[in-house]
Amino acid sequence: MVDIPAGSDGESPPLKAPRIDGRRLRSERTRRLIVEAYMALVRESGQMPTATQIAERAGYSVRSIFERFPDLTALRVAVTDYAIAAARASGALRDLDAPRAVRIRSQVEQRAEGCERWLPLWRVLSKDAAQSAELGQRISVIRKLIVARMEMMFDPELSAMSETERRKTVLALEAITTFESWERMRELYGLSVEQSIAAWVRTIDRLLPPVPS
Repeated sequence: MVDIPAGSDGESPPLKAPRIDGRRLRSERTRRLIVEAYMALVRESGQMPTATQIAERAGYSVRSIFERFPDLTALRVAVTDYAIAAARASGALRDLDAPRAVRIRSQVEQRAEGCERWLPLWRVLSKDAAQSAELGQRISVIRKLIVARMEMMFDPELSAMSETERRKTVLALEAITTFESWERMRELYGLSVEQSIAAWVRTIDRLLPPVPS
């Protein structure tokens, strides 16, 4: 313990409130609004926005963007980090101990929600992944998080398999439930959300082995 020196009246002096750096807080707020403006523009147009469009939507100058991000690729990396954090916060695992059919439905519904929300952003960001090591690393993290989630949701079925067969099955499940798969069902084949969910549910149920008795 560290003693607090007493004041002239023998009482401890009042503790000072921590100093708040107003300039830093404003800068962080500006950074967040720029990221949110980028995401909103992508959702609306499905296209990679320009610096001018982002600045206009955020209510700042183009100069403000490049004061906080060295280039638009760095901004895209920040957008990806923001999206990963938001998806993890809203996608808590549920129904882990439920019967097989409930677990499959629960996993598919949450994955579908994520695809509906993030597909436009994924489409734009993944196009640039080959040109940015940082962005490519984030894309890899997203895929690994999806795989890890399925391994937890379907552990009762996967635990009885050999390591080789388990790996093959998990990779097949990941390939089936990609953003690109959702995009094909929804946009190329014109399936509704519920029809797309039903297709994933049937496919996953057929791929997974029975729960060991």
